[in-house]
Amino acid sequence: PRHSEPTMLNNLPLHALIVHMPIALTVLVPLFALLGLWLGRRVMKPHVAWAFPVGMLALLLASGVAADKTGEQQEDKVERVVPEAALERHEEAAELFLLVTGGVLVLAAGGLMNNSLGRTLRVVGTAGTLAVLAAGWNVGHSGGQLVYVHNAGAAYGSGAANSAGSSTETTDPHNP
Repeated sequence: PRHSEPTMLNNLPLHALIVHMPIALTVLVPLFALLGLWLGRRVMKPHVAWAFPVGMLALLLASGVAADKTGEQQEDKVERVVPEAALERHEEAAELFLLVTGGVLVLAAGGLMNNSLGRTLRVVGTAGTLAVLAAGWNVGHSGGQLVYVHNAGAAYGSGAANSAGSSTETTDPHNP
């Protein structure tokens, strides 16, 4: 039965549940980086204030890896329903997102130093969070296309076997 699959929870694909954490953090991390810079200039020691944005970037990377792994686990089932090119676009966007996030995390972690290099890396890390946001936006957009244009959720419904060729015809609002 479906509920016994390790990639399912309450009859929902685990990827669909987990992916919302990195989406939310992707939007919040730039705001918290700016807040960390501000707090470090006005309220507390800069390298101390910067610990929270670095922690959020680490949580973002961890949740992104979890989303990536659950997506890989469910790939075989979904690829029966959606075009391979659309799935590959989403996978490549996710890989780039993880690389960008990991790179920005390394740079931002350097901002924990209490010296001029740390100050520079806090600013660079803050700017880098915009690259994380852009990469995350791309992953979310391609994932949204899988669900809302290519009807990826049909892979988990009762008509999954019949929906492979007709996914864009039934869900594309521009093609009634």
